Parts: sequence; structure tokens; C-alpha cells
Amino acid sequence: MNGNKDAARSPKVSIQGYEGCFHQLAACHFFGPGVEVLPCATFGDVVRSVETGEADAGVMAIENSIAGSIMPNYRLLQKGSLTIVGEVLLHIRQHLMALPGVGMESVEEVRSHPMALLQCMDFLEREDHRRFRLVETEDTALSARRLVETGRRDAAAIAGSLAAELFGLEIIAPDIHTVKNNYTRFLILRRAGEAGKVEGADKASLYFSVPHEHGSLVSVLRCFDGRGINMTKLQSYPIPSDPFRYLFHVDVEFASVSGFEEAMEAVRGVTERLCVCGIYKKGLFVNE
Repeated sequence: MNGNKDAARSPKVSIQGYEGCFHQLAACHFFGPGVEVLPCATFGDVVRSVETGEADAGVMAIENSIAGSIMPNYRLLQKGSLTIVGEVLLHIRQHLMALPGVGMESVEEVRSHPMALLQCMDFLEREDHRRFRLVETEDTALSARRLVETGRRDAAAIAGSLAAELFGLEIIAPDIHTVKNNYTRFLILRRAGEAGKVEGADKASLYFSVPHEHGSLVSVLRCFDGRGINMTKLQSYPIPSDPFRYLFHVDVEFASVSGFEEAMEAVRGVTERLCVCGIYKKGLFVNE
């Protein structure tokens, strides 16, 4: 586990999605298997639940190794008042599951989120599986739960192993996703005043804007030189109120917090706006 466990109690953590989803799995990897989760319909609800104190922390997907960045969530980081305190790099494994005793030969319908169906299309389009009727749903884990609720023995769901475990389903075809090296990066969010200092911090996320003039972005990047800082992500996104002007989101890894802080002092001198979203410990790649 890669977490900041509360010695007194397990924190209440808001997640986007339903019980048994990959967000819950990421929460379990960071906070421990007994963590209490608060399912939310949207990522905005995840942020609001933490800001209002309904939840102690939140888990929010920010990018996928295949699909790329989740751009609306960068805006949530910018507009919200939360701090990043950690990350989880979760291996996304999709499994075909059905009610106990149901074999592959009985399956006529497969239900899951559209992205999960796409991730498993090589398996679903095999000649012996072309009879499957594919049904898109709003969530992988919800597909698994509804399979149990309906009791259908001619249908199956695609979801993660946690959903199968929680709802008593049997995995009849494991690891059916086409790309086997598929990871999603989840951020762990807390209220800024309660985040505290992360021991062993070696990564940070920030965003900034620069003057609209030649070489302004290069001036920022030069601030990282010679300070033991490695930039791992540079993402631009538009400023809606200022046409064709952009904010830049940067993730960096560093050898020492002091070197990072020194670099931030230099960056402040060449930017119009700078905000550090969080200083935290680099996440490890974890299996489901």
C-alpha cells in the first residue's frame, strides 16, 4: 500500500463511479483495503465533497496511458481549493464475469462502459464471440452489480476484479483487454489546510501562465536547469476568458524539496501566475 493512513480511523474517501469501480481500487491501494468510499456521479462532485468536508479525501483520475489526459479534471484542479497529496498508477485489467455456474457458451449479451468495451474489442470480435450483443452502460462496476440484481444467466459484464469480489460474480475470462500495459494515474486530493507535509516527497504538480511574448515558456523551463528537476509532463489548456492564451500544467520529479522550492522562486520571476497544486511522493505502478 502507498498511503497516508489515519491512525485513529480510516478516512472517508470520495470516488467517481460506483462501488467496485477502479477509483475504489485506487483508494484501497493508497489508504488500505478497509477504506470507506463515497461514490459520486461526477468528478466535480468528488471535489465538492472534499471541499465541504463530506469526505476526508478524494480520488480523481487525471490521465490514462492509452487515452491520454482527462482535460476537464485539470480545470477542476485549477478552480478548486484542494491539494494533491499522492498518486496511484493503477494497472487497468478488464475481466468478463457472470453469475456463478454460467459458462461462456451461455453468454449472449455483454454489458459495460463504452471505453471498457473498446478496450476489449479484439476479444469481443473473435469469431466465436460475434454472437455477443454489446450493451453500453454508464459504469463497469454498475454493470456487474446490475447483472446480479437481474439474475440474468444469458448475460455477462466487463469490469475489474474488485467488482467480481464485491458482487459474488465469477470471472469466466480474465484479462480480456487488448493492450495489456494499460495504466490510469489517479490523484489523491485533500483540503489544503489539512494536507500536511508529505514525508519523502519527490514529485510536484503546478500550473502557470506566461506573458504572450517570444521565449516566455523557454524562460520557465530554464528555471529547472541545474536543480535536479526532471519534468515528466507538460500540458497546455486554454484560458476561456482570454482567447488563444493558455495555462501550462507541469509535473516534475526532483532530488530534493529545497531544489524544487529554489526553482519555484525562479519561476515566479518569469510567470504571470504560478500555483503549486501539490508536493507529494511519486506513485508506484500497482496491479489491480
